[in-house]
Amino acid sequence: MGQLQAGTGRVDITPGLGCHIAGYFEDRIAEHIHDPLYVKALAISDGETTIGLMTIDLVYITSELVEEAKAMIAARTGVPAHCVMISSTHTHTGPAVRAVLGTPAEPGYGEILPQKIADAFVMAYNQRCPAELAHASGSCPEEVHNRRWHMKDGTVRMNPGYCNPDAIKPAGPTDPELGVMIFREKDSRKPIAVYANYPLHYVGNNKHCWISADYFGEYATALQRIAGESFMVIMANGCQGNINNCDFTRPPRQQTDPYHNQRRVANVIAAETWKQWSLLREDDFVDQLTVAATLKMLPFQRRRASAEDLAKAEKIVAANDHSNAMEWIYANELVKLEKDMPPSWDVPLHALRVGDVGIVGLHGEVFVEIGLAIKEQSPYKRNLVVGMANGSSGYIATDQALSEGSYETRLCRHVCAPPGTGPAWIAAAVSALNELQPRT
Repeated sequence: MGQLQAGTGRVDITPGLGCHIAGYFEDRIAEHIHDPLYVKALAISDGETTIGLMTIDLVYITSELVEEAKAMIAARTGVPAHCVMISSTHTHTGPAVRAVLGTPAEPGYGEILPQKIADAFVMAYNQRCPAELAHASGSCPEEVHNRRWHMKDGTVRMNPGYCNPDAIKPAGPTDPELGVMIFREKDSRKPIAVYANYPLHYVGNNKHCWISADYFGEYATALQRIAGESFMVIMANGCQGNINNCDFTRPPRQQTDPYHNQRRVANVIAAETWKQWSLLREDDFVDQLTVAATLKMLPFQRRRASAEDLAKAEKIVAANDHSNAMEWIYANELVKLEKDMPPSWDVPLHALRVGDVGIVGLHGEVFVEIGLAIKEQSPYKRNLVVGMANGSSGYIATDQALSEGSYETRLCRHVCAPPGTGPAWIAAAVSALNELQPRT
């Protein structure tokens, strides 16, 4: 335990016009920039150990780029790789780092990222100053909805449509918790940073070919506007693989402009953040604490297509048959999955401690049930469970969802986690958090 220090850094990663935008089935080309994309860094020290919490405004980032960036960080600051967590916000209006579904990778863009990520952290590391921390939890149940629904025909469908008479009930829970850490300067009490965590997939807009950081960027703007001050605001996405903000029990919301909804959601969550911040007492802020981190590598043996399904896919691809666009995309995915990806690899599971806050970083778009289980079993008072951390292995569905089917379970390059992944990750996360507990 020692004197808390905190510092921040931010680097612009906005691409040029004409880049490939990731997040949909079809390729989209950037026509305009609505708001900039950033990599944001928060460096936290206790006098002996320094950890880094970072986000990047992309739908995801590859493990290889993360490792390269962490190597640069270690070389320039001495902070080891296992002490820095880099997660993607999951905006669907940012450039494609890697080819996925119908979108090719943006040439050359990935190569510039490690340097920019490292620069952001070095800036944060150099800006560290004596600090205080308080943390809180709010609740925003209105903006999270399970997007998988049981249908009258016995199937489970993603996004069944608004007021669909054939939709019976959601096929899973939600997690409305908004977790917040607030860092401020020790002497002046001026805010340094807010690091928030909320499990919401993303919030779409009607400008599909305009670059935007989505509601994650809007949240930062809204919170600073409410607070009346400038400081770093980081929204780290949570376990949102089966969560969005569409309430299918009611008609769709009317929008006054293309960005109305993402701005509205950001305002709601920023307002709840400010409420919880304002409810804090002065004695909730502490300046003496311990930070720690551990990173475990877990085996990941992907699902594989049956010989029959693979042969069918190869036939569609060989014939260049686009008569059914969706089937062609998935056929191409199966071929590339078998051709380009190994049958197994190791994935990182991150656990970090900031005082009595436990933080877990999971490597994918994880179903909400998995995050809820980790929070329930964690030894910490407050828990932030971050998705798409240090890269992504795609959707991590529950075993129940894998048996039910639909988009998040259909085999492709970003949907290949086998049954048993959820329970294994829950156990590993809780074990890692327990390792970081002080010994008595």
